[in-house]
Amino acid sequence: MALLCLLISFCCHAQRVHFQKLNETDSVAIARQMPVLANEVLAKYQHTADQNSYLNDVFRLQILAGRNVDALKSIAALCGMAKNTDELLYKQHELFAQTRLKQSSGGLSFNQTYKPLFIDAFSGLSNKDAVHFSLAFITRSGINEVKKDFTQALSDADKNDSLDIKDAVILCKKYYLLNFYQQAEAISKTLLNDEFNKRYIIRNQLIKTKDGASIAAIVVRLKGFTGPQPVVLQYTIYADSTAWSSILEPALHGYTGVMAYTRGKGLSPDQIVPYENDGKDANEVIDWISKQSWCNGKIGMYGGSYNGFTQWAAAKYHHPALKTIVPYVAAMSGLGLPMENNVFINANYGWFLYVTNNKYLDNEVYYNPQRWRSMNDKWYTSGVAYNKLDSIDGTTNPLLQRWLKHPGFDRYWQEQIPYQKGFANINIPILTVTGYYDDGQISAIHYLQEHLKYNPKAEHYLIIGPYDHFGAQRGGYPVLRDYAVDSVALISTRDITFQWLDHILKGAKKPAILQDRVNFEVMGANKWEHAASIPKMANTTLNLYLTDKKEGDHYLLSDKKTDTLAALNQEVNLADHQTSNNNNYYPYPIIKKELDHSTGLFFMSQPFDKPVEVNGMFGGSLKAMINKKDMDIGVSLYEVMPNGDFFDLSYFLGRASYAEDMSVRHLLQPGKIETIPFYRSRMVSRQLSKGSRLLVILDINKNSFAQVNYGTGKDVSTETVSDGKIPLRIHWYNDSFISVPIKQ
Repeated sequence: MALLCLLISFCCHAQRVHFQKLNETDSVAIARQMPVLANEVLAKYQHTADQNSYLNDVFRLQILAGRNVDALKSIAALCGMAKNTDELLYKQHELFAQTRLKQSSGGLSFNQTYKPLFIDAFSGLSNKDAVHFSLAFITRSGINEVKKDFTQALSDADKNDSLDIKDAVILCKKYYLLNFYQQAEAISKTLLNDEFNKRYIIRNQLIKTKDGASIAAIVVRLKGFTGPQPVVLQYTIYADSTAWSSILEPALHGYTGVMAYTRGKGLSPDQIVPYENDGKDANEVIDWISKQSWCNGKIGMYGGSYNGFTQWAAAKYHHPALKTIVPYVAAMSGLGLPMENNVFINANYGWFLYVTNNKYLDNEVYYNPQRWRSMNDKWYTSGVAYNKLDSIDGTTNPLLQRWLKHPGFDRYWQEQIPYQKGFANINIPILTVTGYYDDGQISAIHYLQEHLKYNPKAEHYLIIGPYDHFGAQRGGYPVLRDYAVDSVALISTRDITFQWLDHILKGAKKPAILQDRVNFEVMGANKWEHAASIPKMANTTLNLYLTDKKEGDHYLLSDKKTDTLAALNQEVNLADHQTSNNNNYYPYPIIKKELDHSTGLFFMSQPFDKPVEVNGMFGGSLKAMINKKDMDIGVSLYEVMPNGDFFDLSYFLGRASYAEDMSVRHLLQPGKIETIPFYRSRMVSRQLSKGSRLLVILDINKNSFAQVNYGTGKDVSTETVSDGKIPLRIHWYNDSFISVPIKQ
């Protein structure tokens, strides 16, 4: 026993390394000590069963430790293991190690050594591979974010005089990444600019609008092409002079590519105003393109999020040269952001500063989650009015104040996009892409539904699967919020996009995945299904009524409406900002082991006696009587799996007073039973197994992530915690029902 204890003690000690505490501002000491730490870790870091992960860690440690020959051997071993995947995998690290190795013996600076190696590495690459490879050298959120990431890890490490091997590896990898970008990013940007100017004709252009503004644009053609071509336009507010992938991508596929920016962005001298001018400005850019000698009269657009919005905003003007749009996760101002179903949400607050603080992007401000969490928490606990949010932050936010003047979907929002009958004359083919877990999905689906409502014969296709906002734009991730995504769901959004553009602009075949208007992956079944419309994804609708019959910690859902009217009572203390309600939206993780039962009412169905698919958008009609004039409602839908886990399917968030019409507010009458329909929820497809049940959580929205509606009937953005002194009291009636579309 004594020998066993000694052995355990030795093993535990062996898995820790000494750590000399470092001041985060002392870059010299950090640069001296981190290689020492890397060498100590390498001496004790043991092989794992996953050789790929082990070598991925080791080569970074080896470069940091100055053991570049060993690092190159480790990278070669990794490349051998990955021979059937990306040939450029780890190439940037190989280039970095080669530079360090030559530098140690040649006496030249890093840049002097790096430059010829970089040029040689690019010289043999195809245009497509060169663009792909360029992404490895540029940080997405800026080097300051990489530095913050390392500084935080260093701060955590400084709490101890020794580190667990796992934590030491993480710290070393973060420092290696910082070291890589600090040395390689700036010189790489210059070299990439030179490299791509050898391959492409790249021209900056200022396009004058009829009202005298200037739109900055970049026109890209592959050298060697002569004569007119179809043109692919991206119109965005995300001006980034190093976004080579998106700038050059159309030219790689045989198009002239144009990247145009919202007025005021890039080289434009004008004031930056998001959303408001983009439709007419994009239309004028399309008109300018159509008159250029290099355009054959056919223009297509693609892009995601804000770029999806600009496509719809441009389509409103029906320019004859615009032949198709491919909006991914398209934003719709006034519906999906900055409010969802008339409830203002905080997620977009910092975005305004991100895109308007300078001519490009303010990464340092935007990628600062601590600032936004602190702002949310301070605002929530203070109980001040929502329109004081920028005062809490300490920075004026004029766009927020402008938006708050339009709590209904009024003309301000309507004029930015096609609206109702404005969709009727949009006759160009459209391909929409979004995801079940895209936080902006209701916008993308609303565009689709309105288009087909007012133009039923429109050629409009949808691709949707288990993707979030960024995943939909690339074709998914193998693991999404801890959920292992079905293999067939992993697609290439870009490949499909250019297959579609080739189909419309060049007469090629339609992408194979588009077998009907609605093309959706069924989670859990690992298959794609196809339907003529969203309603036809299902073959029946399951109407589940709320009941007052309790079983354990939940009430029952019934597929039959009762003859006797009854009600469940719920009371919400809106003035209590130490707790929160309705934290189920933006699900993470997707599969949960347990749920918080402290707020909300839980309703559960009977188990399914055979597998069924939940396909489409759930909705319903709530019957309620309250003691106030308004409330913000949250409804969440889960699958309760046979093992007891909760699979997050969909959710709804909306303001009761806008339930009938999101443009006009109709206050509730206290003491009167009101009917509150809801339908703009998240679309989903999931195969439920035999024995699974459906869980509905009904709650009132009250948390630090969105407006708090105190129910006075005043403008919600002006209400304060003092307006919540009287609790919200609700009677939910049992003729309320939830409609779930299913395929049996």
